[in-house]
Amino acid sequence: MTAWIILPISLSAFSITGIWIVYAMAVMNHHVCPVENWSYNESCPVEPAQPGTPKTCCTLEDIPLISKCGTYPPESCLFSLIGNVGAFMVVVICVLRYGQLLEQSQRSWINTTALVTGCTNAAGLVMVGNFQVDHAKSLHYIGAGIAFPAGLLFVCLQCVLTYHMAASTLDLGVAHARAALTVLALVTLVLSGAFFIHESPVLQHVAALCEWAFVLAILIFYGTLSYEFGAVSSETLVAALQRAHARGCKSPGSSSTSTHLNCNPESIAMI
Repeated sequence: MTAWIILPISLSAFSITGIWIVYAMAVMNHHVCPVENWSYNESCPVEPAQPGTPKTCCTLEDIPLISKCGTYPPESCLFSLIGNVGAFMVVVICVLRYGQLLEQSQRSWINTTALVTGCTNAAGLVMVGNFQVDHAKSLHYIGAGIAFPAGLLFVCLQCVLTYHMAASTLDLGVAHARAALTVLALVTLVLSGAFFIHESPVLQHVAALCEWAFVLAILIFYGTLSYEFGAVSSETLVAALQRAHARGCKSPGSSSTSTHLNCNPESIAMI
């Protein structure tokens, strides 16, 4: 067992705790209404500032979407930090998982596609975290449009790979748990998108709840990768880098790998 087992759990714990802190800050600063509120008005009178207490009058602008919670300072600063750090951790996890499956002779298009979608998910997270919805709406929505589908596709592919690699009853149990999280993520993402386009406050509130459920399902899924990361070693990263280096050393018009010195696998292993 190696220290890499902590990485997926750290991503889940850090991100889940962080976004709930952002939500709590947004509620206490009157930037959104609490999730238990289902009453929305067309307009609200100006309320005297009462820090530390939730708003008593809410409009459509106060629906607690995750992005809305991280729109205004000071919570926007923490929201950006979570997006950037989380994206970096996602990339590291995806590369290590890719290398781990290469070590197990899983050089399939599913493994490669999972790596690409995971890194794409990370790129979307950076855009979502750094371009707040009320200040750069187009860029924020582009980032969300990249991050959410890519994240869903990543967990779908990893679920398939988990079933394919299952060799024991415990492995199948993990695969079933991941399948349940994947189905939950799929359903909540579809419902969130379907309800978000409506102007009904109730449906928009349901969309917000579905968005929270989707993000939590994805983050918990990432945390379950700790089950395999106990076997990750330094050779795992080398395997991933060697594979990428070998592709970069292909000679033009040839399917064979170059034998130049700079394409020697031993030079990679020294990293």
